[in-house]
Amino acid sequence: MRFTNPKHSLSNLDPSGESPVSLLPTTPEDMWHAHNLIAPSDLLRAHAIRKVVTTGSTGSTTSDRVHTDLTIRVQSVFFDPAASSLHVSGTVCQENQYVSLGQHHTLDLELNRPFQLWKRSGWDSVALKMLEEAVAEDTGEAMCAVVMQEGLANICLITDFQTVIKQRVESNIPKKRAGGSASQGGMTSFYEKTLATLLRTVDFSTPRPLLLASPGFVAQDFRAYMQSEGQKRTDKKLQRIAKDAVVVHSSTGYVHSLNEILKSPEVQATMRDKRFTGETGLMDQLYDRLRKDDGRAWSLDIKTRKKYVALVDKVKEDGGEARVLSSDHESGQRLDALGGIAAILTYPIFDLDEDEEEHVEEGEEGDEPREEGAMII
Repeated sequence: MRFTNPKHSLSNLDPSGESPVSLLPTTPEDMWHAHNLIAPSDLLRAHAIRKVVTTGSTGSTTSDRVHTDLTIRVQSVFFDPAASSLHVSGTVCQENQYVSLGQHHTLDLELNRPFQLWKRSGWDSVALKMLEEAVAEDTGEAMCAVVMQEGLANICLITDFQTVIKQRVESNIPKKRAGGSASQGGMTSFYEKTLATLLRTVDFSTPRPLLLASPGFVAQDFRAYMQSEGQKRTDKKLQRIAKDAVVVHSSTGYVHSLNEILKSPEVQATMRDKRFTGETGLMDQLYDRLRKDDGRAWSLDIKTRKKYVALVDKVKEDGGEARVLSSDHESGQRLDALGGIAAILTYPIFDLDEDEEEHVEEGEEGDEPREEGAMII
């Protein structure tokens, strides 16, 4: 993501949000950043295709699709991580010859098409941090992970901010019998299909880490198959990919096993500087505190975004650390199961849950809507 106006930068951003920020998404991950930046009540201006019906003098009607730019007041945002597409719905707040004020429209944000964003409630510290991450020049390389078992492989890309399932490969493997030729042939066919899908869906032109995870020896045998194919094809790139691949154990070939994979020492060593391994570690620490019930881990719901932001600012002022975890990453999903926000304390607080139950009995409101994503402090 980059600013389209050379005069725009983080240092001269209008904190009130009254002036627009012009941004250009250039990579699929930029669409994820845009998804986090754009919130209900924001104003968004982007390219649109609108169906226009014209009535002629004889009463006949014609329908045309016209290209225009529309500004809407955002009501909802839908992000499809597999397709890296972003659909923003809202009501038109600047009319033109094709649309009137108040009409509903869904803007489809696309790669390499700029958009303008107004934060009418201002750029708070959390939104500014998201914008800073969006326009950072060094975004790093996504790690590829193939989580597999006999007859099943899930090919994923794991970035600093999200986990995307690129493809799922399935094959029928004959049951093992004496001699095992049919079963072995089925596994070879499965490896061939998995390798072809991996090379087709993931760009290895720039070296990136590759994790192969499975129960038993499936991942190890797949790595050996890759090495063998690289030699047969005299494909140096494939030989390098196979040589650099890291094989780790997982309990299953399903995507939920990514949690245990990211905790393995091999992955920690490979991705030592990556943000998501740290976030997984934070969640492990939080769950460990909850299991021990030592009074130093608590989760709760916060009513509004302003309270989230105020809490983040206060934590940082007092020397603490606050992390906003992506709901598209397994660490954020685990935190969401605890209510979306939690704290790891340096001191114990006991019986806090009992106080919370008393407040509910006195008639206070229950759960409030949360921002998409989760926070740990």
